[in-house]
Amino acid sequence: MRLIRMLLVSALAFSALPAHADSKDVARLTQLLESSKTLSGRFSQLTLDGGGTQLQETAGDMVLQRPGLFYWHTDAPQEQLMVSDGKKVSLWDPDLEQVTIKTLDQRLTQTPALLLSGDVSKISESFDISAKEAGGVIDFVLKPKSKDTLFDNLRLSFRNGMINDMQLIDSVGQRTNILFTGVKANEPVAASKFQFQIPKGADVIQE
Repeated sequence: MRLIRMLLVSALAFSALPAHADSKDVARLTQLLESSKTLSGRFSQLTLDGGGTQLQETAGDMVLQRPGLFYWHTDAPQEQLMVSDGKKVSLWDPDLEQVTIKTLDQRLTQTPALLLSGDVSKISESFDISAKEAGGVIDFVLKPKSKDTLFDNLRLSFRNGMINDMQLIDSVGQRTNILFTGVKANEPVAASKFQFQIPKGADVIQE
């Protein structure tokens, strides 16, 4: 579950921008995130170790809907599925025939997948936010205010008002880039998309 675990326990050490809250930056990020009630498209993910050696490359489909609903499916041969119904997150690993179900708590809401689909009205209470804009691209760096968090910093990049990519670096220097393509905003999504049905015979782990 490499991609899923990265999304849920991600870390970033991006230091090109200062980590301080600016009211204009907070307002701009909030506006960009809230303008998309739903998002759908493809993603590609590349993970490198601290020395630049490629560890993994995957791709898949994602569908997000505020507040807190998402469907994140990684293509075979490393197939994985993560689904949130707004209350619980289900992680499905077909190879292991195992489902892990987590409660959607505050700790999980500070992760990238949920940041793109969650309630951002109080985002400045959880993060220091800074931004840098050039042409049609604007980068936001989010630094958690709490020490009890799963990542140090997160960078979100928007191009012409649409989410384009996010970058993460963990505590050992492992770098992950997630690029979004063919993204569509505010299209209707069936409620069933966010209802995970546990496959017959699967092992279920409740956390």
